[in-house]
Amino acid sequence: MSTADAELPVAPPLPGEKPRILLIRAPYYRNVVDGMTKAANDILQDVAAEVTSIDVAGAFELPQALRIALRGKKRFDGFIALGCVVRGETDHYEFICNTAMDGLMQVALQYGICLSTALLTVDTVAQAEARSRETGANKGAEAAVACLKQIAIARALDAV
Repeated sequence: MSTADAELPVAPPLPGEKPRILLIRAPYYRNVVDGMTKAANDILQDVAAEVTSIDVAGAFELPQALRIALRGKKRFDGFIALGCVVRGETDHYEFICNTAMDGLMQVALQYGICLSTALLTVDTVAQAEARSRETGANKGAEAAVACLKQIAIARALDAV
């Protein structure tokens, strides 16, 4: 199923207090990441989430920022990583995509956190724009829903 065929994301029911979410953005492609951010915030607003946003230099820094956040005193129920990497003419694309996604997953598994990602890995900016539009399917909104579902699971299993 493609993004265009997917049902529009809707915030799931989330029992308990309002969730605290850290949104970690790599806004190298600012219009794309801003579009995903708006869609994610729209979903998070539906559950009255308290959202903190931070920007990093690029996708490579997303896992590092996540790990730094876990060292901090401020606690979050969930984390959302947003960014975009567009294929170029070198193998830099493969390195950054693999390193960023592997790093995010390693931190999530090691610390048992609720993490979702919308790190677009695309061939063209047009593909990224199609996945980050304000109307229709949007990977930022999908990431917000995924994060909220993880929080709901953690709460249901008393794993918070």
